[in-house]
Amino acid sequence: MFEEEIEKMRAALGDCAFCPWECHVDRTKGGLGFCRSGSSFQIGAIVEHHGEEPVFGGGRGICNIFFSHCNLQCIYCQNYEISRNRGPVVEHELSLKEIVVRVERILDRGVTHVGFVSPSHMIPQTRAIISALRRRGHRPTFVFNTGGYDRVETLQKLEREIDVYLPDFKYMDPELALRYSKARDYPQAALAAIREMVRQKGIVPELDEQGYIRKGVIVRHLVLPGAVENSIRVLRALAREISPEIHISLMAQYHPTPPVRAHPTLSRPITPEEYEMVLEEAERLGFTHGFIQELSSAGNYLPKFSREHPFE
Repeated sequence: MFEEEIEKMRAALGDCAFCPWECHVDRTKGGLGFCRSGSSFQIGAIVEHHGEEPVFGGGRGICNIFFSHCNLQCIYCQNYEISRNRGPVVEHELSLKEIVVRVERILDRGVTHVGFVSPSHMIPQTRAIISALRRRGHRPTFVFNTGGYDRVETLQKLEREIDVYLPDFKYMDPELALRYSKARDYPQAALAAIREMVRQKGIVPELDEQGYIRKGVIVRHLVLPGAVENSIRVLRALAREISPEIHISLMAQYHPTPPVRAHPTLSRPITPEEYEMVLEEAERLGFTHGFIQELSSAGNYLPKFSREHPFE
């Protein structure tokens, strides 16, 4: 069974164009595109995670599979230990069987959701894991936890495999997107991706009897210091281009990581005044569904991927 999934995965990686970079490299022959990822399973961590929104498993948590590297290079990323494409990075070369066994151990504890974190550059690997788990009789809710820089054509092929989309919508300012994440076209790419996600799963999430999400879209936005206008533009774009009925998660957890501690703007948390301006705009635009993070959460979500349990 595992061999069949590996063959499919490697065949798909022969011409890699899954994300908006469309590098068209053959990763099976050592080709390295923007993400600098190969054709194996490069894993940062597989953990039972309790830091997500309550609809993702509540107190039981979610089984999150963190991929190493990323198709964005956000200079402030809280997962910088695993997300860098150059320099030292924490990653583990695991077999498909090893990954499935680790996930099964977490599912056996009563966890019902499996999340793929930063999967946009690891689409064939994601599909192989989903297929292997399903063939072994598991039916968890599969969550696509993405930075939002995704191709519509790729998402269309995931429609029957992904149950819940959890995208970031980081920027509507292309210059900010270029400066902070190296992707000037992020605004239009993310907006098109979210539109496709909503087409697949609808505006209103489906919850089970315990209040856990089974199908839907929740859009996250992290408020950055000195970037209130960008956050307001993000909210206005969502309201105008999608719907103010969409579920959003406004995040106040920004905390400067070591790579940006000397940055002129990103070296500080957001202020209460900045966050309040964003919340007021969300209310004015009619957003009433979703989650609002406490301002005191800054610094509470800084993982250490060098440890066996990064979030403990």
